[in-house]
Amino acid sequence: MKLLIVGGVAAGASAAARARRLSEDAEIIVFERGPDVSFANCGLPYYLGGEITERQKLLVASPDLLRGRFKIDVRTRSSVESIDRANKMVRVRDLITGREYSETYDKLILAPGAAPLRPPLPGIDLPGIFTLRNLQDVDRIKERLDGGVRKVAIIGAGFIGLELVHNCIGLGIDTTLIELQDQVLPPFDMEMTTPVLEKLLSHGARVMLSESAEGFESVDSGLTIRLRSGERITADLVILGIGVRPENKLAVAAGLAVGARGGVRVDAQLRTSDPDIYAVGDAIETHDFVTGDPAQVPLAGPANRQGRIAADNVFGRESTFRGTQGTAIVGVFDLTAAMTGASEKSLRRSNRPFRKIYVHPAHHATYYPGSERMTLKILFQPDSGKLLGAQAVGG
Repeated sequence: MKLLIVGGVAAGASAAARARRLSEDAEIIVFERGPDVSFANCGLPYYLGGEITERQKLLVASPDLLRGRFKIDVRTRSSVESIDRANKMVRVRDLITGREYSETYDKLILAPGAAPLRPPLPGIDLPGIFTLRNLQDVDRIKERLDGGVRKVAIIGAGFIGLELVHNCIGLGIDTTLIELQDQVLPPFDMEMTTPVLEKLLSHGARVMLSESAEGFESVDSGLTIRLRSGERITADLVILGIGVRPENKLAVAAGLAVGARGGVRVDAQLRTSDPDIYAVGDAIETHDFVTGDPAQVPLAGPANRQGRIAADNVFGRESTFRGTQGTAIVGVFDLTAAMTGASEKSLRRSNRPFRKIYVHPAHHATYYPGSERMTLKILFQPDSGKLLGAQAVGG
């Protein structure tokens, strides 16, 4: 068996390690465009803020570890340019030397991930406007922060946006958060986000909701952000956290089926429309475990699980991915917000009947010191009581 894996990080690296555990003899090659094959992207904002002090801690598994312990052929700085499905072959370009070569496969796993959205706004490519995807991004942002940044604007109030606000304010930086929706944490129901908004404001963040950036200009003091409302704000540094799009170029060019939002379509065994090609991680369209609707959920937990399931199926172990619940958790100063399953918003969009309750328990027994109140929202089916989703916010 010769298995090629395109992409590392969560899904690709998990697939490679699982594949080796299932077969001592298989030839396994991992192609990764960057220099790091497996790193903790969830930890990047906390390295910027100094809560993670050593960059080395972000490296989950080095290429040398995968080569030495697992006997996996890891080729970093290597870009897979095309797939020849008829001849079961990929074309690879070495990004250091420019050399191109072909590599055959018996099975292929695509794990290219998703790229941060960078909308084509005027001035979007000016120096000082960043996205945060990998260690090279974090190095560039940290260099600017260490150089004495006084004002930061973060565009997007999702999970990464809030983690960046948390860490920038922790560094003593004047921080503005800009969000198109009328609430922070858009996946949550609005009433559950009120304590999060209050916490951000109490720590000095400027939060601008129902607002968006229309363009950027370079000025002597740094950058000017032109907002939809007509207001202009200045910042030394801008970080975009407005979402991601699947890296589907390779799959589309190979004629593999993709969904309406660009995710590579897979079956329950994570096979694409080509039975010898699997796809996993942030690049795929899967389905919502509760509603059954098509879903793209760029989270590390499902990506790791998908990598292992794809490897199982490559080596003949029947394994299925049952969909994603979108389980996520974020810390905002001393507050925590978490959710799993469907929200009230998503249930209303799909016209699904539901009931809801709110409960306000303490986070541990009240007789023990330090007990804090939290709020839980639980959504369930009216007839059976089956749980559909839950959200929590509190200490």
